[in-house]
Amino acid sequence: MEVWITTFERSFPLADTIYDVAIVGGGPAGYTAAIRAGQYGLKTALIETDPKLGGTCLHVGCIPTKSLLFNAEVYDHLKHAEEYGIEGLGAGKLNWKKILDRKTQIVNKHTKGLDFLMRKNKVTVIAGFGRLTGAAKAGVHSVEVTNNGKTETVKAKNVVVATGSSARMLPGVTAGGPVLTNIEILSIGAIPKSLLVIGAGAVGVEFASIFRSFGSEVTIVEYLPRVVPAEDEEISKELTRAFKKRGIEINTGAKVEKVETTKSGVKVTFTASDGKTVVKEAEKVLVAVGRAPRTEGIGLEKTKIKPERGYIHVNEFMQTDEPGVYAVGDIVAGLPQLAHVGAMAGMVVVAKIAGKYPRPVRRNRIPACTYTEPQIGSVGLTEAAAKEKGLQVKVGKFPFAGNSKASIVGSHEGFIKVVADAKYGEILGVHIIGPQATELIAEAVTALELEATVEEMMFTIHAHPTLSEAMLDAFGSVENMAINV
Repeated sequence: MEVWITTFERSFPLADTIYDVAIVGGGPAGYTAAIRAGQYGLKTALIETDPKLGGTCLHVGCIPTKSLLFNAEVYDHLKHAEEYGIEGLGAGKLNWKKILDRKTQIVNKHTKGLDFLMRKNKVTVIAGFGRLTGAAKAGVHSVEVTNNGKTETVKAKNVVVATGSSARMLPGVTAGGPVLTNIEILSIGAIPKSLLVIGAGAVGVEFASIFRSFGSEVTIVEYLPRVVPAEDEEISKELTRAFKKRGIEINTGAKVEKVETTKSGVKVTFTASDGKTVVKEAEKVLVAVGRAPRTEGIGLEKTKIKPERGYIHVNEFMQTDEPGVYAVGDIVAGLPQLAHVGAMAGMVVVAKIAGKYPRPVRRNRIPACTYTEPQIGSVGLTEAAAKEKGLQVKVGKFPFAGNSKASIVGSHEGFIKVVADAKYGEILGVHIIGPQATELIAEAVTALELEATVEEMMFTIHAHPTLSEAMLDAFGSVENMAINV
């Protein structure tokens, strides 16, 4: 039986169409690649197994989580309304259902937006699970697409694999009941009285921050010696201080031994950093110990691609070992699992395919953002990493306590730390913890991308009074010439 795919101006049989590019996976990496490919005029197919585009990020990751974080931020401000001269409000009463409804509305809005963008850019969306079938024949790849038990073939000159990742679980632990991953925690029926978070990376600390703001008793258990271990050590120390001040219990250097379901919730047994066995009970437990690449069953064994622990190795233009097959997003070895990294990698790939000028993704130019209270934004080398490379560095540090806008918005804790080359002054890394850090970091990314020096940034005018003005003082602090400290 001949299957037809209907697109916006015309209909055609799927098997007879040869696309310029077929993209397997409709998350940020995949849909961004598809949009850019359409903009370049490439005949593009986007293959997605889920009924909606957007992937983990839009549906159970970045977007819904940040929606809850904004609610938490508003609620925290309301708790201190009298300080702003607004009397008679109090903290108010949380309506969890409305909080979740707003989150869902935001997700639905942007899901519809993706559908519109596919139509606008003439991208053919094909429902089903895509599998590679081997090397190209006469320059054309074949991707098997299975949907509702039926398998058809999509043909394309180039294939981009963007299948994303899934939450890792501890050995012997499965999600269900009081045991949650990032998926289940976004739809729980009520705010838990107590929450134990296993893992202190971005996901773990963000949910810890959210539910502490909402009144939960929160405990963090982290195997590594510090929270947000990928960040500069001083950032980790400051977040630990801020979290403890908010009443969040933190256990680092702790190994989880057992997770047991109880009548009232869950019981977690872990070995603390001092070697003692600790048992903690909570209503819910969130397992946030990282994410695993989704590459199983996608046909890699039929190609020259040799995955390492499920991750795919690529060159600077995201080309795999199989000619004409590219990989982007969370499945790529050596790149952080961030939506904006996958999206940019997708744009690099289709620029290469289209014969345009692509700029490779550079690991030390990728911003990392953690949307806790306080927020964290960082890019480039940490002080320790720079020294490990044998670089001579100068370091500046400016506290938000010296920034007038931080005082105005009632968020004057934290700091900006700049790591610079001692001889030439080139900026090597910027690390921020404090108000709007996830927005402020964009200036630092631009500075690193343009290989700016401390001197150049010291003579870049920043508006007053703004939080971004703290960046000016941070660059000045490298030379011990910050104005406001």
